[in-house]
Amino acid sequence: MHEALRSYFQDKLPLTDAQLEELSSLLMPRHLKKHELLERQGEPGRFGAFVVRGCLRGFVTDARQKEHILQFAPENWWISDQHGILKHTPALFSIEAVEDSDVLLFGASFLQQFQRLGPEFQELFHGLLQNSITAMQRRLIGVLSAPAEVRYLDFLQLYPTLARRLPQRLIAAYLGITPESLSRIRGVLARG
Repeated sequence: MHEALRSYFQDKLPLTDAQLEELSSLLMPRHLKKHELLERQGEPGRFGAFVVRGCLRGFVTDARQKEHILQFAPENWWISDQHGILKHTPALFSIEAVEDSDVLLFGASFLQQFQRLGPEFQELFHGLLQNSITAMQRRLIGVLSAPAEVRYLDFLQLYPTLARRLPQRLIAAYLGITPESLSRIRGVLARG
């Protein structure tokens, strides 16, 4: 699993063996079975994950028990409720394995130590955080204002490998539409 981490960082910030070992010591390899929860909304936030293989989803469940998917995390993606992890507060959302997945779990100590490795690591961390904020802002704007077809095209661009891997009901939940509406959109796009 260390190789997955080295490969991820290679283009962004090459790690020395010592740095990789230091970071790896703060990560816990874990296999999650399909539908296994890593974090549960409302319970103390403990872990985030780097996905080595498989796919996770972050979602909230509303008062009517309807699920709203915030994010998918396929291979080489990070997913976490950082506020819950760093502040030891209840998780704002649940994290579940959509497929059997191999992940590297991290907690607050990883997030803190990562930034202490040097200014280039702090810069990378802040860049990743800014990318995450930007993605969530775009997602929020899309959900509030873009037609469903545009949201689906955005999904395909953001997650090019997931359209064939995920059940239609999960993609529809991410888009905020019914599975039947997603079928119609796919049909229209296929006829092009």
